[in-house]
Amino acid sequence: QVELFESGGGLVQPGSSLRLSCVDSGRTLSGFAKGWFRQSPGHEREFVAAISSNGITTRYTAPVQGRFTISRDNYAHTVYLQMHSLNTEDTGVYYCAAAPTPALLAARQVTSWGQGTQVTVSS
Repeated sequence: QVELFESGGGLVQPGSSLRLSCVDSGRTLSGFAKGWFRQSPGHEREFVAAISSNGITTRYTAPVQGRFTISRDNYAHTVYLQMHSLNTEDTGVYYCAAAPTPALLAARQVTSWGQGTQVTVSS
């Protein structure tokens, strides 16, 4: 069983930065694309970013492009989401996910989900 565990969330002010981490403790989907989703109360879970298994290809949702960077360290079985210039619209529970390709992640065809980490951006 693949187990994805997120960390790094917290409460920050607008304009701040935060880095999320996701560890694949199962080590069974190292060849899979990894990505991030987020969800706010009353909203659907939304795609945020994805990265291919080799780290070459990345995808972002338009609101975060230029502010967020997804990366991965396959030796550490870890995916990161570096977030800059955070605003209140970035608030939500951020979930790590895995799928065979970034396109499948963007299409919500997710193989495995993490449990989520809360990110709150508030003055």
